[in-house]
Amino acid sequence: METNDKQTKKILLVEDDDSLASVYTSRLQVEGFEVRRVPNGEDALAAAVEFKPDLVILDVMMPKVSGFDVLDILRNTPETANLKVVMLTALSQDTDKARADQLGADDYLVKSQVVIADVIERIKHHLGIHD
Repeated sequence: METNDKQTKKILLVEDDDSLASVYTSRLQVEGFEVRRVPNGEDALAAAVEFKPDLVILDVMMPKVSGFDVLDILRNTPETANLKVVMLTALSQDTDKARADQLGADDYLVKSQVVIADVIERIKHHLGIHD
């Protein structure tokens, strides 16, 4: 029986911008990831428990529940406490980055400062995937 050591990694994409989400979803799928996208923080919490992703890409600025609140809840929920979380946000203030660090984000990427290839590279880094 052959074992597949490069098991498909699951990514939960939490992004309220449909066009950006579709670009990221397509690219992540091309890279071989299984992707589930949810448009808001409330859905993110349910999906994190049910979908059991290996990594969450989390937007900060969302309606209802912010990415910071989602991160805080994920970190304080036993089933999701050890999830890798990459914040992907338009917020470039140091105070926002500091807040993400304080809440336990694994990475903090500012949308205007990264291209999608950078994001993929960071995801692979956090998942221990080496091409």
